[in-house]
Amino acid sequence: MDLFTTFDIASSAMRAQRTRLNTISSNLANVETTSTPEGGPYKRKSTYFQTIPMAFEDRLQNSIASKALQGVKVKEILEDDSEPQKVYNPSHPDADEFGYISLPNISVLKEIVDMSSAVRSYEANTTVIKSAKRMALKALEIGR
Repeated sequence: MDLFTTFDIASSAMRAQRTRLNTISSNLANVETTSTPEGGPYKRKSTYFQTIPMAFEDRLQNSIASKALQGVKVKEILEDDSEPQKVYNPSHPDADEFGYISLPNISVLKEIVDMSSAVRSYEANTTVIKSAKRMALKALEIGR
């Protein structure tokens, strides 16, 4: 595996984690949004990853060289279809005839745990890139 392949794999994971962080940020920003342009409360979004499929030629070369290298990408961002939380607040402008408002089914604690996981993954890939760079620089020093 060459240096640039390492960069490609780590950077694809960093892009995916950045998208995941943006989705989590959106969830946290809309934790109390009771009405959206689509109607109803905000729906929690989740990010799903998938390995990046390789072209046939790349797969053939990798199998010959006995190395299977792939990256990661965001497969899709799905909305949660679970029922919203009902909270009694008759003074709220979006309250129904019984005084209940519908809030998104978002757990702030779960979102913060997901955010922490995404940040750690991002940092791990940053460390991979830095380590690969240091190894390349050390290899160049050996050649002097």
